[in-house]
Amino acid sequence: MASENSAIVRAWCDGCFDMVHFGHANFLRQASKLCDELYVGVHNDEEIEKNKGPPVMTLEERMIMVEGIKWVKKAVPGVPYITTLDTLEESKCDFCIHGDDVTLDASGQDTYRYVREAGRFKECPRTKGVSTTNLVGRMLLMTKEHHRPATPTGPPREKSPYTGTASDTIEISEEIHREFLQGSEPKPGDRIIYVAGAFDLFHAGHVEFLEKARAMGDFLIVGLHSDSDVNKFLGANYPIMTLVERSLSVGACRFVDKMIVPAPFIVKQDFLDDIKPEKVVHGMHYRACDEVSISMYELPKKLGIYEELDSGSSLTTNGIVKRIIKNRHEFEERNRKKQAKEMNFIANNGSSS
Repeated sequence: MASENSAIVRAWCDGCFDMVHFGHANFLRQASKLCDELYVGVHNDEEIEKNKGPPVMTLEERMIMVEGIKWVKKAVPGVPYITTLDTLEESKCDFCIHGDDVTLDASGQDTYRYVREAGRFKECPRTKGVSTTNLVGRMLLMTKEHHRPATPTGPPREKSPYTGTASDTIEISEEIHREFLQGSEPKPGDRIIYVAGAFDLFHAGHVEFLEKARAMGDFLIVGLHSDSDVNKFLGANYPIMTLVERSLSVGACRFVDKMIVPAPFIVKQDFLDDIKPEKVVHGMHYRACDEVSISMYELPKKLGIYEELDSGSSLTTNGIVKRIIKNRHEFEERNRKKQAKEMNFIANNGSSS
């Protein structure tokens, strides 16, 4: 154990981290409070498919997301789906941390049974109000129901409390507001970089873009456009994630110093006077397609402070949606089997609470 040779308490977390969202980030934030250093293992694609079903994102994409979360000390790729004492010893971790939900292997057994039995396991509360399954459902349904509070349509059916459950709202405590949303202020002389966008289904391409944008200066301000502005610009049921969900996802990124929520869709002089950016930066996937979008950055371009930045990633929000739709039957079957395993585990092991 690390604590036998060092005063540093090192903890281990692992998971699929597929389509990383606020729930994942908040779990890692809570886990980081229980240790000095948080190591996070990421399962490879083959292990996930064997035990759970096909992942949406590749291992490389999932690693970028985990490495981008500000509470993670180190991300470890390709770790076993079943966490053993050897897993902890290889990274010199004192104990393992997981949420208070259940994670089952292909045979329906608890993947943390070995570290539980050894007394080297701790739990954090599961974050309510968000789930990967819920986000996938929004993409498949292609509705705008997530843009407004949901209303009950009938009696609830029995289902697993761990898969596909999400409340209508996310509770934002003072602590979550401070650690995700509050940000900091630039120091005198800091070169300020401003970027803005939807940052919907916050993904590895976004993280790589923000990392490069942050490297252009000393202080990165990220503006997030409102749900209505994003929908007017992109149509369909975009954004898939609400403004609150998108803000919490972006707020967990280690490259972001401050956010403006919601941000003006068109950058005007009074806004520039307020934030005083050295550069206004946008990604290469931006395409001016109408009069409104052409005018978004008209003033920064005239002032010579506008710059387009290539993140080096071809991943886009629309590309993720296409992956889901193309493989919808596999994802629906994956979630059906996952819920069935969880319900069986609960029936055989007692209450989920």
